[in-house]
Amino acid sequence: MGSPFRNDGRVALVTGSSRGIGRAVALGLAQSGGAVAVHGAEGSAALDEAVEEMRTAGVRAEAFAADLAQADACRRLPEAVAEALGPIDILVLNASLELRRDWRDVTEEEIAQQVAVNLTASLLLLQAVVPGMAARGFGRVIAMGSIQEVRPNPRLVVYAALKSAQTNVMVNLARQYAAQNVTFNTVSPGAIATERNAAVLVDPAYRARVESEIPAGRIGLPQDCVGACLLLASDAGAYINGARLFVDGGWHVG
Repeated sequence: MGSPFRNDGRVALVTGSSRGIGRAVALGLAQSGGAVAVHGAEGSAALDEAVEEMRTAGVRAEAFAADLAQADACRRLPEAVAEALGPIDILVLNASLELRRDWRDVTEEEIAQQVAVNLTASLLLLQAVVPGMAARGFGRVIAMGSIQEVRPNPRLVVYAALKSAQTNVMVNLARQYAAQNVTFNTVSPGAIATERNAAVLVDPAYRARVESEIPAGRIGLPQDCVGACLLLASDAGAYINGARLFVDGGWHVG
């Protein structure tokens, strides 16, 4: 009997997986036996590099480029993945757009951009993927939330609000599809050393202040988010549904 943490024969789509947390999670899912659709922007060198890294590691991965700010692209992406790899069994909603601004300076266009990527894209992907999961009697949906849901940064008002909205969607759907063996959970990272966060973490004073607030005393790594996702994606996590799991070194309670 195989490990309940394995995902042999399953197909996973991880959005925004050309770098950072998404890349680490995609690699982890591939190493657990799944075929992984690695998603990134059109013309992204990082997307090709991520797929090459995974193939070098001896796992099955394919690159898929799509602009999730465009509704048509959100609908086409699952179709392209299914055609190349098979129906999607595991969906990780990781792609997001984070614009740091004083909330009084955020433009209408910037609000619309963040809503499109951080909420609308998630809903459209769910509409495309979840009915098939339910029909087949298996599905795992993991939304990447944020510490911003409970410790909102004053310069991330829109981003924080949309992450909270996405978590609400997950709880709503968890109640609707539990009987079909489709689960919906949120993994909410804290301060993680990703390319996107490099611009603020490079400031020694800012980094020291953040680390002083985290009970674990350190900034997390993308790899720190992998274990939680592997649990929630596998048979081992079949009875976990509608949960929000913080991966933040205890920051949300510190």
